[in-house]
Amino acid sequence: MLAKVKSAAVVGLEGAVVEVEVDISPGLPSFTIVGLPDKAVQEARERVRSAIRNSFYKFPNRRITVNLAPADLKKEGPAYDLSIAIGILISSEQLDADVSHSIFLGELSLDGKLRHTHGVLPMVALAKDKGLCTVFVPGDDAREASLVDGIQMFPVESLAQLVAHLQDGAVIAEYQDRADWQEGFSPEYAFDLLYIKGQEHAKRALEVAASGRHNLLMCGPPGSGKTMLARSLPSILPLLTMEEAIEVTKIYSVTGLLPQDTPIVSRRPFRAPHYTVSHAGLVGGGQWPRPGEISLGHHGVLFLDEFAEFGHVTLESLRQPMEDRTVTVSRVQGSVTFPASFMLVAAMNPCPCGYYGDPVKECKCSPAEISRYHKRISGPLLDRIDIFVDVPHVDYEKLTEDRPVEAADRVRARVKAAHEIQVERFGGTRLRCNADMTPKEVKEFCVVEPAAQGLLRSAMKQLHLTGRAFHRILKLSRTVADLEHSDIIKTHHMAEALQYRHKEIT
Repeated sequence: MLAKVKSAAVVGLEGAVVEVEVDISPGLPSFTIVGLPDKAVQEARERVRSAIRNSFYKFPNRRITVNLAPADLKKEGPAYDLSIAIGILISSEQLDADVSHSIFLGELSLDGKLRHTHGVLPMVALAKDKGLCTVFVPGDDAREASLVDGIQMFPVESLAQLVAHLQDGAVIAEYQDRADWQEGFSPEYAFDLLYIKGQEHAKRALEVAASGRHNLLMCGPPGSGKTMLARSLPSILPLLTMEEAIEVTKIYSVTGLLPQDTPIVSRRPFRAPHYTVSHAGLVGGGQWPRPGEISLGHHGVLFLDEFAEFGHVTLESLRQPMEDRTVTVSRVQGSVTFPASFMLVAAMNPCPCGYYGDPVKECKCSPAEISRYHKRISGPLLDRIDIFVDVPHVDYEKLTEDRPVEAADRVRARVKAAHEIQVERFGGTRLRCNADMTPKEVKEFCVVEPAAQGLLRSAMKQLHLTGRAFHRILKLSRTVADLEHSDIIKTHHMAEALQYRHKEIT
């Protein structure tokens, strides 16, 4: 008898329906799985065999062929265990049930219980898009799957429980806990601007960067607070919207980084890869393409400390994602596109020893060494960074003064207000913030008063700025104006935006 059961695969960050066809026929006992399965899928034979027997059902001692269709789509991971087991029980006539409108996801343990499975969220979203009304998932993944509305979702604890439900009905209660995760949510941050003394100029740069999601580069000697400033940035960013949270959760679910007890990523991501990270580790890749660090920082912050120490090829690979907000990983089998709408924050020393220009400690580097150090970062990459800020050493008096320091929640309120202005401005478009504007939106929304236009004209001539830098200055000055709730860009808005360009490292 031939049985057909539906499961799902993950291609990139999207799901794809996989039809599990099970045929049991006379012949020598065998168990064959075809349809481009990987090693984990091949090993499902032993897991399914033991799970069926330990659930007190009979495993057919005949020739079993399992086809995972479509056959040209590579299948990986243990998510097909449950659908294969159900298919075998239906094909062997131990189970009589209509499963044509259901999808089954989950890894089986040898005793028949279901384990946590990666990538549940995109696969459940796929089921809804394809009109499949019912989905069965492991109990541990029920909260994650519940993020998708409009579908019946049943949390399954074991194979025996599922079979009883399909035969008799109403054994498993439909999962109903779809509470809003944002209700009463108050994130806690390990780093806060409250604990940073001095560096007011750098704090202001962080506020402007967070308000428009602009890329930022901090330069200063070791120990001046660059890393602490960067790690405090998430504390002033607005909370994720529900749409953004689901996008980020999909990425972390597929990569297996979503904690089992966390149904949704509620904080903006902060990724800080070491400078030895490989090109594939940063951009994404592998035989089975997986998101890299820039996609894991989607809707959050990608912090690159010791910026000049990263490999040249690795740094240059950031250029296209910074412009397109996506990254495409191409392999012989095809291409996969991952989202990459991240905010780049970089930190570096002014020279190899770190003390060039320091008023206290003498720099030991030669001019040639300093020049080579700066040239590790290409001009086109620097041209894609909006804000350059120096972070000097903090004096003892600053560190010990009792003057109150502004806490992150007050800065976050200003950033949120500026962000809400941008949401209203770009309503109905794909844009989310000022940094995403194209030249068309820059021309429409960046209204500049005559005096500010004259200032920008002089700066373009004296600093020999590129066309890209011209548009980035306008976008940055638009953000500064938004922080003051100004409809037009005034001279002091333009002046502040230009002073950040003056920090460009050459």
